[in-house]
Amino acid sequence: MRETVRAVLADDHYLVREGVRQLLETTGDVSVVAAVGTADELLDAVRRFEPDVIVTDIRMPGAGLRAGLEGIDAAHRVRAEHSRTGVVVLSQYRDALFAFELFRHGTEGLAYLLKDRIGNLEDLVAAIRAVIAGGSVVDPKVVDGLIARRVSRRRAEPAGLTPREREVLGEMALGKSNVGIARSLHLSVSAVEKNVNAIFHKLGLDNTPDTHRRVAAVVKYLGADLQG
Repeated sequence: MRETVRAVLADDHYLVREGVRQLLETTGDVSVVAAVGTADELLDAVRRFEPDVIVTDIRMPGAGLRAGLEGIDAAHRVRAEHSRTGVVVLSQYRDALFAFELFRHGTEGLAYLLKDRIGNLEDLVAAIRAVIAGGSVVDPKVVDGLIARRVSRRRAEPAGLTPREREVLGEMALGKSNVGIARSLHLSVSAVEKNVNAIFHKLGLDNTPDTHRRVAAVVKYLGADLQG
């Protein structure tokens, strides 16, 4: 039996906050130990309760934090002071610039999900479990949006990724394992492994202890579009 996750939830809208709290607790996987409405209250709750994870809105009141990015700034503080606490940022912004802001100092233990993921508890809980384990998740709609923008601009892929490799990359953004990707794309696991290794090679990602290559691949690939 899996251990129940202890979570702190932050959103400045009471009804949203309570709705998410109730949804998470109905899963039986998550216990919300505190639900707060400001970034300051979030940081205080983390210090008091030392949760496994925080789930925070990207925007909420907070002293000394950037307007509109309070949740991201709070996430950076939490990770700096409590490295074992995972962070899931819920955002209404599909623009990848906001996701890059979250991953500015590294990807470990961080997830960037669009708010409509709240309606899919399986995805939300999977992201929570992933960040607790030190992994990372990028909402696939953020990935899809940038890939669609590339297609509309008719730009060449900078890393020369094939259509299949881009599909695999999108699945990697969800935090899926090779087995999970194989199931989603109806491929063999060995075929997925071949595509994943090709992606790492084309993006110049070496296998080092300090790099979470699967999410680094997503971040690097999409970053080429933002910088181009």
